[in-house]
Amino acid sequence: MKKSKSLLLMIAIVLVIGTVLAGCGSNNANNGNNAAATNNATATDNAGTNTGNTGDEKLAADQTLRINLSAEPPTFDPAQAQDSQANTVLKTMYEGLTRMNDETGQAEPGIAEKWDVSADGLVYTFHLRDAVWSNGDPVEAADFVRAWKRVLDPNTDPTAPYAYQLYYLKNGEEYYTKKVTDFNEVGVKAVDAKTLEVTLKAPTPYFLGLLSFYTYYPVHKSVEGNAKWATSKDTMITNGAFTLTEWTTGQSLQVTKNEKYWDAASIKLSKIDFSLVNSGATELLSYKNGELDRAGGPTGEIPTDQIPIVSKELPNEFVRKGIASVYYYEFNITEKPFDNAKIRKALAMTVNRQVLIDNVTLGGQLPAYGFVPPGIAGADGEYRTAVKDSYFTEDAEAAKTLLAEGLKEEGLDKLPTVTLTYNTSEGHKKIALAIADMWKNALGIDVQTVNQEWAVFIENRQNLNYQIARAGWTADYNDPMTFLDMWVTGGGNNDTGYANPEYDKLINEAKASSDLAARQEMFAKAEKMLIEDDMILIPLYYYTNNSLTKEYLKGVTLDFSGAIDLTRGYLLEH
Repeated sequence: MKKSKSLLLMIAIVLVIGTVLAGCGSNNANNGNNAAATNNATATDNAGTNTGNTGDEKLAADQTLRINLSAEPPTFDPAQAQDSQANTVLKTMYEGLTRMNDETGQAEPGIAEKWDVSADGLVYTFHLRDAVWSNGDPVEAADFVRAWKRVLDPNTDPTAPYAYQLYYLKNGEEYYTKKVTDFNEVGVKAVDAKTLEVTLKAPTPYFLGLLSFYTYYPVHKSVEGNAKWATSKDTMITNGAFTLTEWTTGQSLQVTKNEKYWDAASIKLSKIDFSLVNSGATELLSYKNGELDRAGGPTGEIPTDQIPIVSKELPNEFVRKGIASVYYYEFNITEKPFDNAKIRKALAMTVNRQVLIDNVTLGGQLPAYGFVPPGIAGADGEYRTAVKDSYFTEDAEAAKTLLAEGLKEEGLDKLPTVTLTYNTSEGHKKIALAIADMWKNALGIDVQTVNQEWAVFIENRQNLNYQIARAGWTADYNDPMTFLDMWVTGGGNNDTGYANPEYDKLINEAKASSDLAARQEMFAKAEKMLIEDDMILIPLYYYTNNSLTKEYLKGVTLDFSGAIDLTRGYLLEH
């Protein structure tokens, strides 16, 4: 796409644009979960079969996929990434020991060709295939050791937000907290160039799935001594299906097929062009004008008021899929008066979720009264089926009583003006204004809504520089733990200041247990503590992912969490 003549970018110049995404930790207002979500479900992005080149299909001569990102990824360093936009691009550029099979939802061989697991489930021995980096160097076991050490290094500045994902390793947490100072004592070892031995702290049923996550990606030896290696396409050596070949900050990215990738024969796309525009209206117009091959979640946004329209106008291109994600507001519980649980509960109880969904988000989402969404595996079937999210009810009168009690405890007659912060997005703005109106009408609370650009928003949230902020969380693997361990004391993605030793104890016990029924009971107790007892956040809805895909685009899939895989996509003649 020629940037100088692109309608997408020309319109972006004259529009006030906003970012909508979020990461593993935050998502678009229009993407979400519904009851139709099932374990290991996969979604195709068009009406046809999205699994491969079959029958009389003829590939287009130009295999350049055009897609929009609603925000520029804050980083291309796998150790620092924590959002869905970075996830989308990193997944094209890197490959871990395993890949997540979007058909089955299970881990399959990636850079590891095969593996052995000890009888006690603690020791994994991975045998690496003959793969090379984009510069031709062999991918070796030491590249994984190097990468995981970077994540767990307590001296990394800034520290890795997902360091806790490597606490499953023997002495992983101990190294991060400096109780162990020799990394050789951590449970990862390069036996030889093609053999990686991993020792866990406790049996972890979902460990193979974790290895497909970007925090576990390998990094090339060239990163050593180069703090800025991930800030330029010229210094990024990758091992995935594509390499970063163009990067115009704030405007566009381009990845190009890596002919050195071990499975290059399976890659049909020659390039993926990513525009960087955070206006849903612009994205939709560009899609309709043929400048984009796909629009909507999880990388972009269809304006909420347009979802009912395009679903009828373009029925063969519109897809709605329930995904394992939750949209919520979180409190800075270290700041008065939001250190008072009664005040927090009062705000949660006065939001009418169904009205919000029916009149604002318009995406078929499900009201949320818990934190773990449908679609996440439990001890037997779905967790959400076995453990109901009935932790509180919407009750404006009861909320008034709670608010009065909380204000009295804080020595206040009235709640001061509340600041509600959201990252730039048409959808997030509409939701914030609607909820502010509900709080005003039900409780007489004045609310100031504040819009912030994505990178600033994330930094302020991490530094507890807010009162109430929007957020979203998407599953990183198919287990309730991916939603619940983020709230432990000092967790890298715990942006609320929550610190509860009893909660920490439950999560640690669940991590150490291989008894599925016992784990589920611990998860249920932890979620109750999180929502019913302490109410550190306001669950609003379980996401659905709403998207538009041209009928000639095949092979693009969404996994159960809503993460998108572009690498096996291809374009038919059209």
